[in-house]
Amino acid sequence: MTKRLFDGRLKLLPALLVVGLLLPAAVVIAAGGDADHRLWAELLGKYVQNGMVDYAGFQRDEARLDRYLEKLAAIRPGDLTRNGRFAFYVNAYNAWTVKLILGAYPDIKSIKDLGGLLKSPWQKPIARIDNQTLTLDEIEHQILRPQFKDPRIHFAVNCASKSCPPLISEPYRAERLDQQLEEVTGSFLNHPDNYRFDGTDFYVSRIFKWYGEDFDDDVIGFYLTYAENGLKARLEAARPTLKVKYLDYDWGLNGR
Repeated sequence: MTKRLFDGRLKLLPALLVVGLLLPAAVVIAAGGDADHRLWAELLGKYVQNGMVDYAGFQRDEARLDRYLEKLAAIRPGDLTRNGRFAFYVNAYNAWTVKLILGAYPDIKSIKDLGGLLKSPWQKPIARIDNQTLTLDEIEHQILRPQFKDPRIHFAVNCASKSCPPLISEPYRAERLDQQLEEVTGSFLNHPDNYRFDGTDFYVSRIFKWYGEDFDDDVIGFYLTYAENGLKARLEAARPTLKVKYLDYDWGLNGR
């Protein structure tokens, strides 16, 4: 090799190192400032049907789930658009919840089985994101709720339980995020398993009790935004006399 050619290649080395350092983020950030959720899309499409999760299938395919989680760990959320960050953290929460369940599956009946005397399962540091290891609680209560201030978050994050708003069969995506959030919120609120009238008592999910401030402490008002057909008419007619009460919460695993 001539000295001129060697010197030329040597001058290229810093640029190549920079490209190498940037490559992981470039690979996992898609057009439009969204993260690349294709692996998660494949897994959800294969192992989630009507909100029921095939954890045995996920377990057989856990290597692909791990690759997706590695991709999330390589992303700098600050490089994403606002909707891209919102979708990123919801998908991360849901994917890491599945990973948490797989650590004990099939010897588990509820996500609560994974808690201990001092820590709930949501307080375990498991999620590798942005050079940190976060808990599910930190993702939800320190990032999603305070940063995005959108009550529809509660119908998108999934707690692996039967009474939780269901995991959907596709990732949340920046370009469709508002539509997806509207769909999952409306679907949950209008499903007859998730509300009940008993005289002047209107029973709803305990999500509204736990996070009342996110709904401006106005459950009926929030419901009326999404209620359809007979439910909407009944709420409007009975609103002055209705008292909000809360359904029992089934923490059984949302598996099939």
